Amino acid sequence: MSDEIKVDLELDVRKLLCPMPMVRVSQNIGKVPVGGVIRAVATDPGSLADIPSWARTTGNEVIKTERNDGEFVFYVKRVK
Repeated sequence: MSDEIKVDLELDVRKLLCPMPMVRVSQNIGKVPVGGVIRAVATDPGSLADIPSWARTTGNEVIKTERNDGEFVFYVKRVK
């Protein structure tokens, strides 16, 4: 399928409260190569604002966000 995203690192940040989902993504972004993708699954609605905001300010990119039954899935691409 052409819209599949290759994931380099999976993060389960469910049940963590703001700002911890964003902090965990930030702590792990260096573990993937430039161009690599982290898939983070969160349950805190605050992550919908926190993770994209962090990505913008750090020069990284949220390439896709999904909402599934109270879970929020972020695909974050390391840009630099």
